[in-house]
Amino acid sequence: MNLTFLGRGWSFPPSFNRSTIGVDMLEQEADIASSLEVLLSTTRGERVMLPQYGCNLEELVFESLDTRMKTLMADKVESAILYHEPRIELESVQLDDSRQLEGIVLIEVTYRVKSTNSRFNFVFPYYKLEGTDINLATTVNLLPDNV
Repeated sequence: MNLTFLGRGWSFPPSFNRSTIGVDMLEQEADIASSLEVLLSTTRGERVMLPQYGCNLEELVFESLDTRMKTLMADKVESAILYHEPRIELESVQLDDSRQLEGIVLIEVTYRVKSTNSRFNFVFPYYKLEGTDINLATTVNLLPDNV
């Protein structure tokens, strides 16, 4: 079966192959999954030529994770996919907040590829806390003794 109509695009982040002297490309379902990851991690206005592209989940980082916020997150994901990924039909968006005390919310997207009628699942990790590796115990040891 010829699946070229599903698309072909650069891998993200772009990687280059010395043997082919070119950019590594993604095709078919892998291209769709990569496009979803880029869409959900892009802030609106970040792309100059497509200012409406993106999901704006970053603006919810410091909000408390209550029912209203979960509904808003799911709505943002659904709207972004509806407007910017025409190759798929969204079946469901669910949030797994079982690791919320660690600052992680998993956004589970179930979708169907329109042209092949194949179902797929995509999980996008949303991190509520700032992603630094600063350890307070290590930082304290770096201070001079007279401070």
